[in-house]
Amino acid sequence: EDVAVEWMLEFACSCLCRHFEEQSGAEFWRWRDVAQALINGLSQIPPHQKKTVYLCQLLIRIAQGKSLGLQFENDQRISPLESALSFWTLLEKEETKLEKLHEDIRRLIQIQIVAVHMENRYFKEAAEVLERLFTDSESDKPLRVKLATVIKTKDPYVPLLQSFSFSLLISKIKSYIKLFMKENETNFLIQEATKHVASKGLGATALLNRPVEVNEDDKSDLETKQRFVLSIILLRDMLGQKLATSTFPCIFLSCVNGKMQNCCLDDDSSLFWIYINCLLGLNNMQNLGKNGASLACSRKRQRWTHKEDLELKLGVKEFGVGNWAKILVHGNFSNRTSVMLKDRWRTLSKIK
Repeated sequence: EDVAVEWMLEFACSCLCRHFEEQSGAEFWRWRDVAQALINGLSQIPPHQKKTVYLCQLLIRIAQGKSLGLQFENDQRISPLESALSFWTLLEKEETKLEKLHEDIRRLIQIQIVAVHMENRYFKEAAEVLERLFTDSESDKPLRVKLATVIKTKDPYVPLLQSFSFSLLISKIKSYIKLFMKENETNFLIQEATKHVASKGLGATALLNRPVEVNEDDKSDLETKQRFVLSIILLRDMLGQKLATSTFPCIFLSCVNGKMQNCCLDDDSSLFWIYINCLLGLNNMQNLGKNGASLACSRKRQRWTHKEDLELKLGVKEFGVGNWAKILVHGNFSNRTSVMLKDRWRTLSKIK
């Protein structure tokens, strides 16, 4: 199981990187949930997978970099970008190469931490974060002085902030991703999936080209969802083969043509719950109506009931914060997703 989790985490990280590069929002958030569930299931990070875990956490935070209302740390003052900086620092420690790129990205994150606060007119907070960001080393002093001057102007559109913009940060992160992906071309699941698709080419093509009644504008989004379904089926086939001799007690859910089947996996394992999370994503795709509109859209307008809040609190008490897919499956929720549970818990925590 540990080996299979490693394969899946590498695969999930690869998907996160690809969708970050392509700016595919929906796919990126789906694979974020997959990667996060796998990471939460680790009792400790294997040394050879530290870069993978750190990169996943970095991308998740960079993608939410402009959302000051989101929290990834217990300290409410820490913004998503400031949290991202801590993971970038960990990534730097895992590498001895790319010093120039490392330095560029570090400086861009530091500048954007201040810039995002200023864009939201949180000038006092920008000054406070500046104190946390920089040490007293001489190498940090020039940038620290420049940013302090910028904060005093209370102008978020000064040349410094415009020259070292958030879009430039994204561009630099993408450059780093390309190098990371090149180093990780030997990912087992990607290799096996490639072989499988090659050997079953007609079947894969048939799945992707299955006729569905949708508008022309929705075809691109639907094809993306179909590719996601294909990847889940491939994972099921490969993991089923690799774990067929497992002696663990098992309940492994798979879904083909809407039918649930039993295979082999422990229901307390992280693999089981990551598979559940994937199936939740599949169910969302199956909710597509004739006009390509997902029922998930209506979920956003559904108010949380007192009963659902109690279910969420009980789930967190039993399974812990972060195990949203597990809480979702065991709880009595109406048309909710694991992302909705996470967002609601953040809201409840703020209210508390």
